[in-house]
Amino acid sequence: MLPTLTDEQRLLKESLERFRQQDYAFDKRKTLLAKLGTQDDPVWATFAELGWLAATLPEAYGGLGGTQADLALLMEQFGRGLVTSPFVPSIVLGGTVLRLAGSKAQKSTLLPGLSEGTTKLALAYLEPPAQPDPAFVATRGRRDGDGFVIAGEKLAVLYGNVASHLIVSARTSGEAGDRQGISLFLVPAGAAGLAVAAYRTHDGGWAADIRFDQVRMGPEALVGALDAGLPTLEAALDAGTAATCAEAVGAMWCLHDLTLDYIKVRKQFGATIGSFQAIQHRIVSMYMKCQLAQSMALAGMAALDSSDPAARSRAVSAAKVQVGRAARSVGEEAIQLHGGIAMTDEYAAGHYFKRLTMFRLMFGDDDYHLRRYRNLTGG
Repeated sequence: MLPTLTDEQRLLKESLERFRQQDYAFDKRKTLLAKLGTQDDPVWATFAELGWLAATLPEAYGGLGGTQADLALLMEQFGRGLVTSPFVPSIVLGGTVLRLAGSKAQKSTLLPGLSEGTTKLALAYLEPPAQPDPAFVATRGRRDGDGFVIAGEKLAVLYGNVASHLIVSARTSGEAGDRQGISLFLVPAGAAGLAVAAYRTHDGGWAADIRFDQVRMGPEALVGALDAGLPTLEAALDAGTAATCAEAVGAMWCLHDLTLDYIKVRKQFGATIGSFQAIQHRIVSMYMKCQLAQSMALAGMAALDSSDPAARSRAVSAAKVQVGRAARSVGEEAIQLHGGIAMTDEYAAGHYFKRLTMFRLMFGDDDYHLRRYRNLTGG
């Protein structure tokens, strides 16, 4: 995905390609997905052994201090391999929150475990009626002596069922929709008053609806400053959105390649369908949309290093819209050009389509990010 690679990135890419071609080949994926959502997920242990969990985490806490370019490379290869895992919620979302706002004690306690694979995080921010706007927080975090009591409900918490800790947004002042008054809290998975209802997602992953029934936390649970958690939350969500854009690009390229191979062998009227000019135009259109999406995804990843939060969010929202539109077009073209075989569970194309469909809904759909981009540009 990257225009040029360093020696270290070339080695990283080679290890990722070996993994997805040998250990996570499509015929093995179904068996591996059966263990996803359990504590002994073999893929997660492999990620830790290969150093991928530590790749972008701070060196001071056991990470390798990698760049956003390293993250883009990881995610693109995950997309190509249809790798389904808690990597984005735990490492990208959770890791970003701790890196930006975590106390020294929180970082020392959790970040080494993230790198080693013994700790998993999940970000609980969506609320009924599933507003993608992170400022829409009705869950309350009220003072209780030196600590806090959290009450409310969060929806579609990605891999919330296997997380050792939840990062929860709760309103400590103001009303739902206010940008001020939101705080972030670290809640252990076994906290009293926590009810987790887990379910499979469309692409074979996991999510959970979580209810907080007067969950009591000590003062050490607060992440960052009281009432000022929204900027950190938005930065984490931008990182997660940009990462999934890179993942979607990898999936799109694989769908393009699958379709290209298929039209070279599928015959109709005594000739391969790839010899028909109309089909050639459609495969070229798929290729161009993959290229555009790749450029936009790279721009979104690069913007994560911006010191201007508004500029970062504009670039990420622009990438999400363009990659999302390309993902829909490429996915639909792949299904149509394959015909009925693409809808079978035994063939990979349909699984890539499901993954791209899931991507378009994660962290806000096209309409949400168009509105967000307009608001950030004053348009």
